[in-house]
Amino acid sequence: MICDNLTVSDGRLRFAGQDTTLLAREYGTPLYLMDEDKIRASCRAYTAAFRRHFGPAARPLYASKACSFKRIYEIMREEGMGIDVVSAGEIHTALLAGYDLGRAYFHGSNKTDGDIRYAMDRGVGFFVADNAEEIQAIEAEAARRGVRQKVLLRLTPGIDPHTYEAVSTGKVDSKFGSAIETGQAEEITLLTLRQPHVELAGFHCHVGSQVFAEDVFERSAVIMLEFIARMERVHGYQARQLDLGGGYGVRYVDSDPRLDVDAKVAQVAAAVKGACGRLGIPLPEIHMEPGRSIVADAGLTLYTVGAVKRIPGYKNYVSVDGGMTDNPRFALYGARYTCLPASRMDEPRHLLCSVVGRCCESGDIIQEGVLLPEGVGRGDLLAVCTTGAYNYAMAFNYNRLPRPPVVMLRGGTEAYVAVRRESLEDLCRNDL
Repeated sequence: MICDNLTVSDGRLRFAGQDTTLLAREYGTPLYLMDEDKIRASCRAYTAAFRRHFGPAARPLYASKACSFKRIYEIMREEGMGIDVVSAGEIHTALLAGYDLGRAYFHGSNKTDGDIRYAMDRGVGFFVADNAEEIQAIEAEAARRGVRQKVLLRLTPGIDPHTYEAVSTGKVDSKFGSAIETGQAEEITLLTLRQPHVELAGFHCHVGSQVFAEDVFERSAVIMLEFIARMERVHGYQARQLDLGGGYGVRYVDSDPRLDVDAKVAQVAAAVKGACGRLGIPLPEIHMEPGRSIVADAGLTLYTVGAVKRIPGYKNYVSVDGGMTDNPRFALYGARYTCLPASRMDEPRHLLCSVVGRCCESGDIIQEGVLLPEGVGRGDLLAVCTTGAYNYAMAFNYNRLPRPPVVMLRGGTEAYVAVRRESLEDLCRNDL
């Protein structure tokens, strides 16, 4: 199986130990399922690896943008995870969940003045500043309050992670951060150090998402540490924190490798410690920001098949009751997924088809080149695996379609609603 929380019993797919056909019957489809035990296990794997390889001060920060709702933040609080947030909406959600925002890092390449005020009002501990305009805006707001706001500066180390262009963020020409290569990173560092109401805690970088390349994080860490050493040598500034971002890949299809968290963190730690020793600088407090690798394989989406369209000599379409509104990633950048006939798992799969959604849009495709049983038809249940990241988080209401609920599973038997299904009334709630 593509994920270790999938099994088959009596021809029916089980997820997190529970029968998906029974879950679909109880909660309806489209349906997001989330394996709470899997989420917690991933948090613990990262926390243990960080303590083992970087020491007690280091910590992983959950990247909220992967999947953000109240229950997720409650789990992160209970598991002792830090978080990063990218909007007032994520801050508000974490606050409602009782999360201590003093442990939160506020990202974003274009924070508005309102965002900055809101975050300071709610006690967000750290801003990850992207540009000079933001530093000046933070300084103005902090001065008005008579406080010093801690910040990290987002830098671009010039690394190409060979991932989807849409999610590659570490190159010199990225829209994010200040490039080391061009000298702009040094300029914004000196600008920040001149601000009386801004405290520069350290630096941040993020090279991309769905990264499998063995040395991407190691190379970016060395570049960042060389920059840190230069800032100390030339300007006398010693960075206390270094955040290496997130982006580890997960297994969407059989050809994707499995992630060994401890081994990956150990490799990065070896590179970091080696560079610190060579450069003669102390080991900074190291952070990374796993998001996808915390929640992706903890998620599964269930759909009900509607029409099956066969065009002899051309192609076949299997339509489901969801689509790009609850999973836009194929439409955005051709993301790959594993699709399974959840209610017919014991049947041979010889029908090559495109799994498509219900939207009035030719680009509404979940996945191309899927093999399903020849007899697949209306009312059958289809599962799409590894949908815990960037599915619920990116869902929208095109064609005025309500977003699905999120049902959490735990202990092999328990299921509970964490996010209710949107109603038709919800769609019109803000209409005047």
